[in-house]
Amino acid sequence: MIIDNPVLRGFHPDPSMIRVGDTYYIATSTFEWFPGVRIHSSRDMVHWQYVTSVLDSKRMIDMRGDPSSGGVWAPDLSYADGRFWLVFSDVKMVTGTFKDGTNYLTSAERIDGPWTDPIPLNYVGFDASLFHDDDGRKYLVQQTWDHREYHHHFDGISLTEFDTDTMHLLPETARTIWRGTDAKLSEGPHIYKINGWYYLFAAEGGTTYAHQETVSRSRTLDAESFLTMPGDEPFLGNFDTPRSYLQKQGHGSLVDTPSGEWYYASLCGRPWHRPEESVNDPRGWCTLGRETSIQKVDWDQDGWPHIEGGHGGKRFVEAPSDAMESDGTTEHHQHDDFQSNKLGPDWNTLRVPFDRKMGSVGGGSLQLRGQGSLHNLFDLSLVARRWQAFEFDAQVRLSFDPHTYQAMAGLTNYYSDANFSWIFVTWDEERKTRVIEVAQSDRNRYTSYLKEKAIPVPEGADVWLRTQVRRATYSYRYSFDGRQWYPVPVTLDAAILSDDYVLQELDGYFTGAFVGMAAVDYSGYGEMATFRAFDYKEQ
Repeated sequence: MIIDNPVLRGFHPDPSMIRVGDTYYIATSTFEWFPGVRIHSSRDMVHWQYVTSVLDSKRMIDMRGDPSSGGVWAPDLSYADGRFWLVFSDVKMVTGTFKDGTNYLTSAERIDGPWTDPIPLNYVGFDASLFHDDDGRKYLVQQTWDHREYHHHFDGISLTEFDTDTMHLLPETARTIWRGTDAKLSEGPHIYKINGWYYLFAAEGGTTYAHQETVSRSRTLDAESFLTMPGDEPFLGNFDTPRSYLQKQGHGSLVDTPSGEWYYASLCGRPWHRPEESVNDPRGWCTLGRETSIQKVDWDQDGWPHIEGGHGGKRFVEAPSDAMESDGTTEHHQHDDFQSNKLGPDWNTLRVPFDRKMGSVGGGSLQLRGQGSLHNLFDLSLVARRWQAFEFDAQVRLSFDPHTYQAMAGLTNYYSDANFSWIFVTWDEERKTRVIEVAQSDRNRYTSYLKEKAIPVPEGADVWLRTQVRRATYSYRYSFDGRQWYPVPVTLDAAILSDDYVLQELDGYFTGAFVGMAAVDYSGYGEMATFRAFDYKEQ
């Protein structure tokens, strides 16, 4: 069997991979999207199946008001003492000098729960992981944040002992164990004890095209005792391999197989380029966000790990020799007729769970009550799923009878509160009729494209809305019967829905594009929109 990277496609970053018996698990970041922390399982590293989302209620996390690309950063999944342990951050500030937030710990006997109420740990820095030493002691390992403008913000990797009797950290034991290299931006640490050595794997260079993974080691966990792998070559990275299929590889985790092989799961990106663009600069546009790849690891005679085939990694990787073929799919088609009274695992909301304030689902429809605009960080009725292919069609049937231009409902392609577009039905008070409009927010600059040419909707008619995404561009269509479709004469730039584009002006954006349904009524009267028969089909 062959691993075809990425193994988790579309917005599945910061993978924390472990093995329990013959089963591998990967936990990935979800940022401001709810539910938080997606977990997949596999027995062969080739086929991966969704298992659960750990943070599935307000009891587990409340991200209301969290900024875009805040929320759940870099979950760390581990297994010890007959339990699964999960450490995660809830980050409340993304841009600026400070990175306010809290690191939490939850645990469970089974991967699908029930998980314990999260315990607040600290917030020395983000990307915290829990290391279980073979003497029974446990340590929190984390990036350390320095707000001072006259210091570098990334102040090395620190370690603090965790007392399992009190379930609290012992701050008097805190020490910096590694300062990082001149690549800077040291984060995402994980420690592994192998053959008497403590190995520290840490990401550096930032999560753009200069991203990389660096390895250091020590015989002890003493302060500043870790020495970096000899030479200038990173363990994993693509800053000097611009033509590689995978880019941005780095932040991730190490795992061994039952027969003693080693693999490394990493975040990655797959950029596309416009015909006139250099492959070097700009490196490209990753509209699917940061995904998960897996590379095979070899060890040299001095006990240092290396990515098989070189630090740039490979798209196709040999699966473990002892792999047990498991279920899973590489196709991401979806049809939802909303018969169930619960949203399926492909669906996500922003910051808070789907509830009665947002709407209802079941009996053949999804009803969304109009709340704040798509810029809103607190009260927003939006249900969406990840883009998982560069080319796909998505469509939905909409029943909506607004009475004000302040009420809108439709189909959206959404990256963040600042970057999105949508095709929607609203009210035209001059023509006294419902109309179809297309609008885009580009770094908070909102543009309506049709204006006085907005398309009238026949009285009493439902509207079918469709988006067609074709790698570098995408467009919208509409229908009044679900059979005859009409194009909207607007072609939009898909790059606007990518980290790479947003980061040209703003700092700290790490997610990916979503497609879904939204209802807005900022008049405050809560106009209701009814959606039926959603389809997502990759081309």
